[in-house]
Amino acid sequence: MFRNLGEMLVLFGATLRASPQAWRERRKIAEQFFDIGNASLFMACVLSLFIGGVLSLQSGPVLVENGIGSALGNLVAIAMCKELAPVMMSILIAGRVGSAMAAELGSMRVYQEIDALRTLAINPTHFLVLPRVVAISLAVPCLVIFSNLVGWLGGALVAAHNDRIAVPWSTFFSSVREGVDTGDILNGLVKSFFFAVCIGVICCHQGLTTKGGPRGVGRSVTKAVVNSLVLILILDYILTRLLLPFDHVFSI
Repeated sequence: MFRNLGEMLVLFGATLRASPQAWRERRKIAEQFFDIGNASLFMACVLSLFIGGVLSLQSGPVLVENGIGSALGNLVAIAMCKELAPVMMSILIAGRVGSAMAAELGSMRVYQEIDALRTLAINPTHFLVLPRVVAISLAVPCLVIFSNLVGWLGGALVAAHNDRIAVPWSTFFSSVREGVDTGDILNGLVKSFFFAVCIGVICCHQGLTTKGGPRGVGRSVTKAVVNSLVLILILDYILTRLLLPFDHVFSI
């Protein structure tokens, strides 16, 4: 991954320079956006529901034993907003959508379709990379918002119906309302945006640089997913550290 970091930065720069043309590619962006939603929405729902449930199941009894069970909603909501939702949704998108991007562009590279675009004076970055990167950058934050809501619901279900916790729905969501502010939600959305851009650039780069026929396509898909996951976790720490001073800037 680090050996190709320079090439990926070049591709990112070219995509950034092409971003003013995003409106001209709005139809492709919309198609990619809805494809990402169709491929990921159900899995995002299942994943978020059980993540919220596990958070309640693990932390609820401890909080109740210490007499602060009413703070369970706050804990689940903050953990989902600032960390678990952006990271887990990005990992899900890298596995389901990023791999498909790398495979599609890799196949086009192997079968010389990208060379044909260049022959027709069509820039592959404008035509292929820009719509995918813009679409994934919009889709992942939307999925994170959805994940937050479903995760809170999963946490509330477990809290209300587990005998060791027994925190009512009203108490759980009252804690969520009191504990979560705009800054917490924006923190996760900012993270998810940067994760999404990295996934898009990495997967498109791997697809565009595919070599070696069908076997090369398989290698590119594997590299795209693995590199995306590694960079998501590295960026998670960096962004968390950078965003700490701004935690309460957007609080209301």
